[in-house]
Amino acid sequence: MKKYWLTIDTGTTNTRAVLWNEDGQALGMKSAPVGVRDTARDGSNERLKRGVQRCLEELLSEYRIEYKEVMQVAASGMITSNVGLAEIPHCTAPVSKKDLAKAAAKVLLKDIFPFPILFIPGVKNNVQTVSEEAFEAMDIMRGEEVECCALLEQYGKGRPYLIIIPGSHTKFVAVDKEGHIEGCLTTLSGELLSSITHDTIIADAVGRSFIEKDEYDREMMLKGYRAAARCGTGRACFSTRILSQFAGVGTKAAANFLYGILIQNDLFAVQNSEAIHVDSSMTVLVMGDGAYSRGLCDILREEQIFAQVIPCQSAGAVPYSAKGAYIIARLKEEEMHE
Repeated sequence: MKKYWLTIDTGTTNTRAVLWNEDGQALGMKSAPVGVRDTARDGSNERLKRGVQRCLEELLSEYRIEYKEVMQVAASGMITSNVGLAEIPHCTAPVSKKDLAKAAAKVLLKDIFPFPILFIPGVKNNVQTVSEEAFEAMDIMRGEEVECCALLEQYGKGRPYLIIIPGSHTKFVAVDKEGHIEGCLTTLSGELLSSITHDTIIADAVGRSFIEKDEYDREMMLKGYRAAARCGTGRACFSTRILSQFAGVGTKAAANFLYGILIQNDLFAVQNSEAIHVDSSMTVLVMGDGAYSRGLCDILREEQIFAQVIPCQSAGAVPYSAKGAYIIARLKEEEMHE
């Protein structure tokens, strides 16, 4: 009998499920516009439950797979938080992929799936005490740890990495030569970008829209970066309006300028925060191919802060989060049969 694996990845607003065969080939993917934001808003995870159930059932139905043919269902991301389906405690860094597999817990949710689902924990920084006076070194993540596992599978161990995962909450993850996640740092750059773009006096200057890939302007991005480094984020943001009003800078150029400002804010945090420790020997892996990711690559190369900067895109349609969850699920299976 053939055996199959299913992986689930839930974020703030979306859920994806991927079907895998025993050779590690992704056969299909289903998604639902539901995430932990719905749970927070509704005060109930019922909407999330139904979205996850629908994705799983659609995959099994489409590929004519029976429940008994499913070897494992593995879930990662915010689905393992207190606003997800089962809260699993974070692992404390440093953490390897084997550590994640060992800490992953099976939970039976009969109204979603007839067999237990494997919930993969997130990772927290190794900070003993957090207080009003000592908090900056602490950080947490749920979901990015499996993305890191997939990237390390692709690029290999043997050198230290800084993995950058842009998003609503951009993550910077430090990984040592042995492939252990040493810690992470989170910024609100994506949410700040959205808020500034749509809800501030700068909105008109940037056309109330984000930059598409083909609208990327390296020089304007660098100008925004340098303006923020010179006089700070708040002043540089207002300078976007000045450029629009008095220098005739168009909306797309202004939007690129704004992206550069927020990238400078992110990199300032990376170089000064206690949450992670970085040095010039690190290879930087920048996920995504959007304007923000391209800007990060160009600015890091321009500043020559790190040994090497590599842009990373998931080959094909299958996201790194699904690949990483599949890796952890297979490791858990091996652990159970040892």
